[in-house]
Amino acid sequence: MGERRIDLSQSVQALCKAHPELIALLADMGFRDILKPGMLESAGRFMTIPKGAALKKLDMAHIKRQLTEQGFVVIDEEVVK
Repeated sequence: MGERRIDLSQSVQALCKAHPELIALLADMGFRDILKPGMLESAGRFMTIPKGAALKKLDMAHIKRQLTEQGFVVIDEEVVK
């Protein structure tokens, strides 16, 4: 199996299409709206994980840590610059 990469600049919809297991993980981390019917197809098209975290007042460091613990490689623009 290849590397499971999460690019934080991509939309939540794109990330969840590439990694369907991400839906349940994000819901567990506080993004419960992702489970609402149609939410992923509407808001998920333009929402990124960092934007959603800011809206929900969730700790991005905690989210990144959780994703890494689940075997994802987190790609963060801020770190690359």
